[in-house]
Amino acid sequence: METKYSTYEVRRRAILALANGMGVSEVADAYRTHRATVYRWRKRYLVEGDRGLVRRPGSGRPRLLGETHSASLKELALSSALDHGYESDLWTCRRLQNAVAATLDMKVSRWTVWRRLREAGLTYQKPERAYLQASEEERRRWLRYEVPRIRAAVRKYKAILYFQDESNLSLTAFLGKTWSLRGVTPTQKVTGQRGGVSAISAISGIGHLIFRLYDRRISSTEVVCFLRQMLTHHSRRHLVVVMDCATPHSSQKTKRFIAGQPRLHVFYLPKYSPDWNPDEKLWNHLKHQELKSHRATTKEELRSLARKKLRILANSPCKLRGVFFRCCVAELLH
Repeated sequence: METKYSTYEVRRRAILALANGMGVSEVADAYRTHRATVYRWRKRYLVEGDRGLVRRPGSGRPRLLGETHSASLKELALSSALDHGYESDLWTCRRLQNAVAATLDMKVSRWTVWRRLREAGLTYQKPERAYLQASEEERRRWLRYEVPRIRAAVRKYKAILYFQDESNLSLTAFLGKTWSLRGVTPTQKVTGQRGGVSAISAISGIGHLIFRLYDRRISSTEVVCFLRQMLTHHSRRHLVVVMDCATPHSSQKTKRFIAGQPRLHVFYLPKYSPDWNPDEKLWNHLKHQELKSHRATTKEELRSLARKKLRILANSPCKLRGVFFRCCVAELLH
């Protein structure tokens, strides 16, 4: 797919890639442009140097937001919207349009803002949750002291490293998107029943998934049963399990069980750090992809559907590894 515009930085990186031995076709594919365009960039660079990579003015009305202003727009979009008087830290094209008018004294359309942001390498994304109660100092200490301990335990016992977590699967499904006539919003029938299924799972970086579904809320008893299930599943291996500090995980009953299992080594994540648990990524994938717009109307149907989807995932180690390594902490432990 060919891009419509390219920035100076993109053209400069393409020339550096050519200088490092990449072929023209490879560079064109990498930067989503045509081979003839790459040849033209190289020719201009050989004749004029860096000046040849600067965009030349074309015919028609000049851009309101040039490269200098586009850089200011990018810097603005990456700053906090709270600093500009908004009640939430989320930028929209409308908000950025107003901010450009206030800070750069320029009146541009929302579509111009959108195009310049795309050219600058920005995409419109849904942010991940970061808890206000999380202590950055505690998280830094965990990275400094606990990560080496976890890696040492895995090496010492030649253990399998698992991250464990629980979730609740609701009868109220996340609705996906579909095609419809412009101005005609599609509808999808869903159940009005409330409720869900409790689930617990553990995922490893080598593509293993162990899970269990419950009709009741997960307590220390269910956590102990699940840890016993993990030990039974790997009857001759040591297991290093990393999980959060939730009460069912850190209760006296759970700790007594852990202390009596020589093949089980448990470590706890810092408080309010779900973004450091790869198993959270699994549940996010299951809810927003595998179970998106599901048609289950009862708990029994939801449990059967969830079990089917989880079994398919358990037999897809490549997909599980992809889910596991979406988490930044996963890279530190492998």
